[in-house]
Amino acid sequence: MPRPRSLNLPQIAAAALDVVDSDGLAALSMRTVARRLGIGTMSLYRYVADRDELEAMVVDLVLDKVDLRVPEGSARQRVSVLVERVREAAAQHPAVVPLVLAHRHRTPASMRWGEAMLGVLAEAGFAGTRRVYAFRALLAYVFGALEVEHYSALTGPGTRALAELPAGEFPVLSETATVARGITGADEFAQGLQIMLRGLEL
Repeated sequence: MPRPRSLNLPQIAAAALDVVDSDGLAALSMRTVARRLGIGTMSLYRYVADRDELEAMVVDLVLDKVDLRVPEGSARQRVSVLVERVREAAAQHPAVVPLVLAHRHRTPASMRWGEAMLGVLAEAGFAGTRRVYAFRALLAYVFGALEVEHYSALTGPGTRALAELPAGEFPVLSETATVARGITGADEFAQGLQIMLRGLEL
């Protein structure tokens, strides 16, 4: 009679997310997750096939916290809320952001968010290729902005270095960087989103 399993998939996903949060994405492996769970690496293979599956589980765990209830209001307001919610969930685990787009097609939570967003776009009259372009543009903005904020925050040393460039050689760049240093990540995201939504005519 086989030994009963003592773990479940949510526990494994939580351990994998803990590895990524504490040690970075490069540290994620079957070995490190097994060590975090206090089991042998080969024992973990009873539940999970490989690192690729671990990555998908991590993405699903992060996005499963997104509230998908679509609020009342205009299409722009509804899209803004859904986008802000997914940003808030992903921003708590910035090292996971590069995995979200890679595993969007295989994680239930990602697909549910996509269905909610596409539903709002459809109700707003987006159809065919126009809906595809709008949805992809929103994906690119949300997760691109999160990566930019994580790796190149306006409050970081990069912006400070640009602000200190000689104004005679880089007048616009240095002036813009000086202004940018006072902008929070949340404001940067929100204002950029509104520019995008106006471009989409929402």
